Amino acid sequence: MFPAPFYFSKFFMRHTYPLAVHLFFFQNNQVLLLRRFNTGYEDGNYSVPAGHVEAGESATQCAIREAREEAGVELNPQHVVFAQVMHRKSDDERVNFFFVITQWRGEITNAEPHKCDDLSWHPLDALPHNMIPYVRHALSQIQNEITFSELGWED
Repeated sequence: MFPAPFYFSKFFMRHTYPLAVHLFFFQNNQVLLLRRFNTGYEDGNYSVPAGHVEAGESATQCAIREAREEAGVELNPQHVVFAQVMHRKSDDERVNFFFVITQWRGEITNAEPHKCDDLSWHPLDALPHNMIPYVRHALSQIQNEITFSELGWED
């Protein structure tokens, strides 16, 4: 028989992963990107409006909240369209949901200048070199209509 710590940790422990939601706004063959600033994570690199799902919140509710908090726009749930889920591993493991936003109300604006020093549209064929790699990967997968991906796992 295996010692109890090995037995339980190896076979019966369930993982819990941080859940994050990422929003792809598209317009005229461009994507809305933000450059992270003063956050302590990937500062100076481009991403999309995103955030962690809070306790008691659905992924769609998180998307609506993050659109308001980061881009200053309002979303209806029917305009938050699932595009991809990614299970990724870097320093830890995470599950990320990616949504395409098909319509929004209001003018897109940098609603968090203390966390973002650029919020602007970028041509899909000329993305900035300093884009967070997993976000770039997700965008590529979405453009190819791939709805599930894994990233950072060794074969």
